[in-house]
Amino acid sequence: MERDGSHSAEQQASSSWLCRGDFDRRRTLDMDERVRPARQRVFGVLGLALVLLGPWVGWWPLLFLPPAAAFFATADRLKSRVTRPEYPMFAAFVACQLTIAGAVALAGGTHAPGISWLAIAPIVLSSRFSMRGVIAGVLITISLVLAVAFGVDAHEVFREPGLVVIPFTLVICVAVLSTPLMRSDIQHRSDAVIDQLTGMLNRKALRARVDELAQQSEVTGEPIGVIVGDLDRFKRINDTHGHAAGDAVLKDVAYLLRKQLRAFDLAYRIGGEEFLIVLPGSDLKRSAELAERLRHAVSTNKVGGGAPVTMSFGVGASGRGETFGYEAVFAMADAALYRAKRTGRDQVCVAEKGAIPALGAPATSSPAMAVLSRLQGSRTGA
Repeated sequence: MERDGSHSAEQQASSSWLCRGDFDRRRTLDMDERVRPARQRVFGVLGLALVLLGPWVGWWPLLFLPPAAAFFATADRLKSRVTRPEYPMFAAFVACQLTIAGAVALAGGTHAPGISWLAIAPIVLSSRFSMRGVIAGVLITISLVLAVAFGVDAHEVFREPGLVVIPFTLVICVAVLSTPLMRSDIQHRSDAVIDQLTGMLNRKALRARVDELAQQSEVTGEPIGVIVGDLDRFKRINDTHGHAAGDAVLKDVAYLLRKQLRAFDLAYRIGGEEFLIVLPGSDLKRSAELAERLRHAVSTNKVGGGAPVTMSFGVGASGRGETFGYEAVFAMADAALYRAKRTGRDQVCVAEKGAIPALGAPATSSPAMAVLSRLQGSRTGA
């Protein structure tokens, strides 16, 4: 009971009014990456529509598109640098709605055809934020509809209430209909890519993400770190205490690992007791330092009801300016993990690429294993 209460408190500490915890935060970041290309196309369509309507509604509304795009670009940069990326993302949504409202006000208020465009952004609220975020986004949008309507021509609104009722009814209906559709899609995707025991991503999610990371590294030139971790003598825990105790250990270890990660780091369970951490923007040294924090967290916390558990880690990383090749980097990290197991366990070993020594254990000069992908294999009982 004490352990469950501690978990609940930690989960509350990582939550915000827009995300219930780190798991939802990772899903929010994943969905935002998927929405970004569509969002850019939407801006293109809106720009074309404003150009076509320019002779009738004026050209001022076009000036609001660049700031709106800039708000989202700023949020994209900030979300990888802050612990709660949902805040800059929601701020970008609000700023975008403000710019659309400003364009509508300049184009004639409620008589401007663009007032219906305020219903576009709320479509994706439920895919990225909690229900409180959805409600807040809808209320903000409705407030902007009312502000534009009464600010431009209040007398016209009282004379013809439908000018206001129809737009904010559209906003509410869009949000109401999109929410269950998005939630259903999220649930089905989660069932497919989430390990049900630990709540971590699984192999299927890893295969889908590897190609995206390779493409991103080509553009940004940033390094990508890979940490492979394996519980020491896990088979002994199952044999001695039973599989229920083993499952409890796996769940608690997964929780401890996630606590140490940034919001945009990716954690996977790729085997029975084997875990993989992918660290965008992290070089070999920083990845090794994180692996040592992970090792310490596991060895110093009671897991699975108090069973003593340790974990070994291997670390690899692509170089700055290099294209990320998952199989090569994974093989380097896996070779380092094998060395950590062979030379005593409960330690971190770094791939022998440069002069960075192993942390938590004396350096070893064993050569790295051959470059082989073990995505389909798992280590048991090591």
